[in-house]
Amino acid sequence: MTAEPLLLRPLKMRDLTLPNRVVVSPMCMYSAQNGLANDFHLVHLGQYALGGVGLIFTEAAAVSPEGRISPEDLGLWDDRHITPLGRVTDFVHAQGGLIGVQLAHAGRKASTYAPWRGRGAVPDERGGWEVMGPSDQPYSEALRSPRAMTAEDIEAVTAAFARAARRAEIAGFDAVEIHAAHGYLLHQFLSPLANTRTDDYGGAFDNRVRLLLEVTRAVRGAWPYHKPLFVRLSATDWAPGGWDEEQTVAVCALLAREGVDAVDISSDGLTSEQQITPGPAYQAPFAAAVKAAVPDLHVMTVGMIDTPERAEGLLQNGDADLIALARPLLGDPHWTQAAAQALGVPLDLPAPYGRATRTT
Repeated sequence: MTAEPLLLRPLKMRDLTLPNRVVVSPMCMYSAQNGLANDFHLVHLGQYALGGVGLIFTEAAAVSPEGRISPEDLGLWDDRHITPLGRVTDFVHAQGGLIGVQLAHAGRKASTYAPWRGRGAVPDERGGWEVMGPSDQPYSEALRSPRAMTAEDIEAVTAAFARAARRAEIAGFDAVEIHAAHGYLLHQFLSPLANTRTDDYGGAFDNRVRLLLEVTRAVRGAWPYHKPLFVRLSATDWAPGGWDEEQTVAVCALLAREGVDAVDISSDGLTSEQQITPGPAYQAPFAAAVKAAVPDLHVMTVGMIDTPERAEGLLQNGDADLIALARPLLGDPHWTQAAAQALGVPLDLPAPYGRATRTT
C-alpha cells in the first residue's frame, strides 16, 4: 500500500467534497408505503453516516407511481415525499455525512413483488398496475406484458425525472443519480434486446440513447449546477445482440457533454437469458474501460468488492475513482472504519463513535 491510500482520500465534484471514496450503493429495501420514507429509512441510511462513508445513496426512488419496482418502493413523484426524506438528509448532515438519491423508473419490470413477499408480477387485486416499456415484449413470462410507450408517455417520463430532481433539492440531497441500469426503463431503451421501436427512439445507437440523454438534460437543468449528477449504467447485457461495453463507452462520452459528473458502472438485469460468471470485482474492467476512454468523468465501480485491500487496489490501478459497496456495508455499516484501520489511516467519525476501536 502507498503511504496515502486513495480509498480514504477526499474527492471533489463541483462544490461537493467527499471525505473518502467509499459509497453506499443504492439498495432496494422495499419498506416504504405509498412511496413515503419512514423510520426504517431514517435508521437504515443514518447508520452509514455514523459509520464514516464518503457518500450514501438511497435506494431507487420512483419518479412516478407506475415506475415503482414493487408497491413498497420509495418515491419522489409527489411533494408529500419531500418531508420524510428531509428527515433523513437532516440527520445525515448533522453527523457530517453526505447523501444522494437515485431516481428511477422500472418500465417493464414494474409491479413485481418484493423478494421476500412473492415471485413474479403483483396482480391488480393486490395493488399491481399496468406497466409500460419501449416495446411490448415482457422481461419474462412471470412478469406483465408492457404497453409500448407513446410519444406522450416518453415526454411525461422525462418531465417526471426533472420534477423528482427538483424535489430532491428541496429535500436536501447532495447528489442525484439517474438509474439507467439493471434492466429498468432507461436501460430498456438502450438495449436492442428490449427496444424494437422503429421511431426516433429505436433502432440505431443514436436513437436508443436518445431518451437517456433527454432525461439527463432535463435533470441537469432542474438540479443545481453546483451539485454533482451521477448516472448508473449496465455496461453489458451479458447476452448476444444486447447492450455492450463498446456502446457503454460511447454513451458515457455523450453523458459527459450533458454535464454528468460521474458514472456508476454496473451490469446485467436486462434479459433473463443473461449468462454471467461473477467473481471478485468482476465489473471493474468495465469501469476501467470507461475511465480510460472518457477522462472528463469520475467513474465508480461496484460488485463483489469485499475487502479494503481489493478496493484500494482498484483505485491504485486507476480502474475507478469511487468504490460502491452494497452487501459488505449491509453486513457491516462500519466497514469504512475497519478499512481505515486495515490501511493504517485515520478516519473522521461523529464524536460519539470517534472513540471506537476495531481489532478485526
